[in-house]
Amino acid sequence: MRMRIFFAVTCWLFCAGASQAASGEADFKTALATAEAAEQDAGALKNQWIPTEQALAAAKKAAAAGDFDAAVAQAKEAEALAKASIAQAKEQQTAWRAGVIR
Repeated sequence: MRMRIFFAVTCWLFCAGASQAASGEADFKTALATAEAAEQDAGALKNQWIPTEQALAAAKKAAAAGDFDAAVAQAKEAEALAKASIAQAKEQQTAWRAGVIR
């Protein structure tokens, strides 16, 4: 019984690892597209951050080197930074009113 469980777990881990390696590039492309779209939205609000651009460049560099795990992580970081810059821009659109003397 233990041998069957061990064999099942081993097969499952092997199959999971193989599917992750095969979908690494596809995951990167999806993450990069999402991050670039968020960065474009930040650009439309005129609030792009330099660290976002650096994270996008690092993601592309890691993907070119074939390290898709790092590339996906960098692309997700770039997306988070872009979303934070969007949130900041939207908050600042109304926050200035609090500083006006009445």
